Amino acid sequence: MKLWGGRFAGKTDALMRRFNDSIGFDRRLYGADIAGSIAYAGALAAAGLISEEERAVLVEGLEKVRAEFEVGVFETAPDDEDIHTAVERRLGELAGDVAGKLHTGRSRNDQVATDLRIYLLEEIGALRDALVDLQRGIVELAEAHLGVMMPGYTHLQQAQPVLFSHWVLSFFWKLERDRHRLDDVAERTGVCPLGAGALAGNPFGIDREALGAALGFDAISENSIDAVNDRDPVVEFLCWAALTQVHLSNLAEDLILWSSREFRFVEIDEAYATGSSLMPQKKNPDALELVRGKTGRVIGHLSGLLTTMKGLPTSYNKDLQEDKEPLFDTIDTLKMELAIVGGVIRTLSVNAHRMEEVLEEGILATDLADYLVRKGVPFRQSHRLVGLIVRRAEELGVSLKELDIGAYRAIHPIFDEDVYEVFDFSRSVEARAVYGGTASAAVAVQIGTARQRVRS
Repeated sequence: MKLWGGRFAGKTDALMRRFNDSIGFDRRLYGADIAGSIAYAGALAAAGLISEEERAVLVEGLEKVRAEFEVGVFETAPDDEDIHTAVERRLGELAGDVAGKLHTGRSRNDQVATDLRIYLLEEIGALRDALVDLQRGIVELAEAHLGVMMPGYTHLQQAQPVLFSHWVLSFFWKLERDRHRLDDVAERTGVCPLGAGALAGNPFGIDREALGAALGFDAISENSIDAVNDRDPVVEFLCWAALTQVHLSNLAEDLILWSSREFRFVEIDEAYATGSSLMPQKKNPDALELVRGKTGRVIGHLSGLLTTMKGLPTSYNKDLQEDKEPLFDTIDTLKMELAIVGGVIRTLSVNAHRMEEVLEEGILATDLADYLVRKGVPFRQSHRLVGLIVRRAEELGVSLKELDIGAYRAIHPIFDEDVYEVFDFSRSVEARAVYGGTASAAVAVQIGTARQRVRS
C-alpha cells in the first residue's frame, strides 16, 4: 500500500526502493507516530470530519498497533516505505476503511516533523536523567576524597597543587552547563507542527492549539512552511551532543593518562577495562578510549546534517530524511556513554598516596611570588625575582626549599627565614579559600552547591 501511488502507472525500481525507504531506521518512531495519530483523530472528530464512533475505532486500532510493536510481533510489509506507511497500513487491516480517513488534511511532512519532536522530547528526558546521575557520581567521588591533594596541570606540566575533589568537580560544572543547554533544546523542541499539512496549512479548521496541548507541546508553530522545513531541534540537539561529547572525552583523556603506569593516580575497575590478546599483563581503559574515540563520530553527525541543510530550498525536501540516522545514532551513543562513564566514576580507585608523592616543590613558585607580594614587592617584579631563584636552584641542583637563605638574599634582601614556610603544599591549597577556589572549605561549599543542583 503506497500512500502516493495513484498518479503512478509503473513500478518503483527495486534499488530505488532501498534507497528511498526509511522503515529500516525510522521504525523506532512508532510510539510518537501512534501518539500523534491518536491526537489527530481527536482533532478530526472535534472538527466534525469523522464521527465519535469512527474516532473510537481509530484509537482502538492504533492502540492494537502499538501493542504489536511493544511485544515485538509487528511485521513490516514489502510496501512499508516508512513508519507512517507501516502504521497506517496495519491500522487499515485492523480497523477497515475508516483508517483511510485518518490522513485527512495531514501530510507526512507535518507528521514526521511532529513525530521527531515527540520522540526527541522523550529522549531528552532520558538523557537529562542520565546526565544528572553522572553528576551525582562526581559529587560522591569528590566528597569521598575531599582531603586528597594532587598536582594541578597546565600544558600537561605540574602548575599548582589542588585538591583531587576540585579537579573532578570541574567536570560537574561542565555537565551542569550541558544540562541547562539540554533544557533549552527541550524548550524549543516543544513546538507542535501538526496541522501545517504539506506546507500550506490544514484546510479543515482543526484546532491546532488543542492538538498541540493533547500531545504535550507548549506551543504551536507560527508558520506552516517553516513548520515542515524546520529541523532546528535536531541540529540544536546535535550541537548539544557534540559539546557534551567533548566534555566526556576530556574527562576520559585525563583518566586514561592517570590510570597509566607512569601516573598511577587512579585505577579503572575491571568492569570497564579489557585485556590484550597478546600481552597477559595489560589492563586497557577501553571504555574511556571508546568515549574519546566516538567524539569524532558525534561531531561528524552535526557537521554532516548542517552540510545537508545548507543549500535546501524552502519547505520540505527529501534531503531532510537524512536527519534521522545521525540523530538516532547520537542518542544511542550518548545514552550508553553517560551510563558507562557514570559506572567508571562510581567504581574508580583513587591513589591518594601516589598523587601527593609526585607533588614537586617547583609548583610552589607562585606561592613564593605571593610571599614577596605580601612584603610589598610588586607582582611583576616578584615574578621575575622568583624566576631568578628557580634558575639558581637548578644551577646548584637543589630544590627551592634546599636553597640557603644567603642565595635568596643575594637575589633580594627582603627574603627572610620565614620564606621556608612557603614550601607546604597543604598551606598553598588552603590559601586559595576564595569562592570557587581549591581550599578544602571552598570545595566543601562547592560540593554543597553541586548537591543542591542535582536535587532540582
